[in-house]
Amino acid sequence: MGAWQILAGLGLLFLILEMTVPTLFFLNFAVGAFVTAVCSIYIINWYALVLIFVAVSLVSLVFLRPMLVKKTQKNQETGLASKYIGKVAKVIETITPDSGVISIYDERWEARSDHEIPQGKEVVIEKNDSLVMYVKERE
Repeated sequence: MGAWQILAGLGLLFLILEMTVPTLFFLNFAVGAFVTAVCSIYIINWYALVLIFVAVSLVSLVFLRPMLVKKTQKNQETGLASKYIGKVAKVIETITPDSGVISIYDERWEARSDHEIPQGKEVVIEKNDSLVMYVKERE
């Protein structure tokens, strides 16, 4: 069995680990193993191959992982931010700095605003604090 086959198998093993434990950690070692497998076609010395594997894996860990983590976190926006913030709701009880109610997605939410917004107006949700939505009048 050639060195490239062993390294390619190691790369596949790291990919399988990454699929079972999606931390974007083992992916770096898979990249290192595949790059080293290609290099092993031209380089016979195992010490050099180990050095290439470690170097490529570290470079991948330092540069590739932060970019991928940032991208996946941006795509996985969940909770109130993705469902409510920036959306339009209807005022069903006049909103003041101390009280008020809005309706969005057939749900009833407590709402607050820095100025009074009468019943029937449309508002945009700016932020939330626990179960209270902070809104501004829709322009």
